[in-house]
Amino acid sequence: MANVLQKTFSNIRTREALLAEISGNETMKMTYESWEDEYQKEFLDFCTGIKGVKVLYDSFFKEIMDPDTVPERLEELLSLILKQKIRILKVLPQESPYIADGRSLVIMDIVIELENHSLANVEVQKLGYMFPGQRAACYSADLLLRQYKRVRSERSESKKKFSYRDMKKVYTIIFYEESPAEFHQFPDDYIHRSRQKTDTGLEIDLLQEYAFIPLDNFRNILHNKGIRTKLDAWLTFLSIDDPEWIGRLIDQYPQFRRYYEEIYELCLSTEKVMSMFSKELQELDRNTVQYMIDEMQDKIDEQKRQLDAALSERDAILSEKDAALAEKDAALSESSAVLEEKNREIERLKAALEAERSKG
Repeated sequence: MANVLQKTFSNIRTREALLAEISGNETMKMTYESWEDEYQKEFLDFCTGIKGVKVLYDSFFKEIMDPDTVPERLEELLSLILKQKIRILKVLPQESPYIADGRSLVIMDIVIELENHSLANVEVQKLGYMFPGQRAACYSADLLLRQYKRVRSERSESKKKFSYRDMKKVYTIIFYEESPAEFHQFPDDYIHRSRQKTDTGLEIDLLQEYAFIPLDNFRNILHNKGIRTKLDAWLTFLSIDDPEWIGRLIDQYPQFRRYYEEIYELCLSTEKVMSMFSKELQELDRNTVQYMIDEMQDKIDEQKRQLDAALSERDAILSEKDAALAEKDAALSESSAVLEEKNREIERLKAALEAERSKG
């Protein structure tokens, strides 16, 4: 019996047909069998329409939202997020030659130059702890430096004087599938826009702006309030794999039907999709290992802090005891000196008494 998505999209295959194709190809079979059971099930579920595809998977996101081939999609999404009309002028290299991340260059997800020559970086993060505010600030600084280098070079080539007023805004937009803990303190908010400003209200164009989008918060709000706006529709498309919600989305906003059709057309290329999925699993493994390392380091740091605190407390107690002993020693020394003085006085008196006796 066809499931909800199979009824909606005729090009979705059955589980039996998909497994038969995988079994008939040695390379695909080896890849499939190398996955853990839960990932085998996940792959079968989204390819056969039991669940929707996770559009935020890096490979799918870049395929469906490719600013080179379908710029209008990302333009519409960014226009809704940034609350201004966005037009993409060109796509820039993802690798940054300016900020090095240890042994390799920083690689951003999608970097674009807008029609007004502003720059925007769109990041998709599954584990929020991997992209804290500090990293967002570094990526934003990188965008600003890229623009600075380009503008200076262009001015030099055209024999024009460089002016900092030629610099345009840079935008850093981050989608979190699972957001960092601080976002959970604002459960009723699913988009946080940020820009630098003075404490007096003085307006200075400091160029760097951000949009943080915790999609886990959005999903909770969606289940309570439904799809209310076009931005809600986009975030539903990006973050929901429940077939019932996908049905509601394409009923309310039919444009998304085409996007899902493209996804399921892509799923017909089983070997390509398996390769894309394998890359996602490798990235997930790397992130999980890094998360475990970071957690272990946090525990070690906390244990060291507790040990240092205990040692400091012990040293303080010992110092206090040493001070008390020193005070007692001083008191004993003083008492000894008094006794010595009294003994000398006694001896003096004895001598005087003996002298008196001798006279008599």
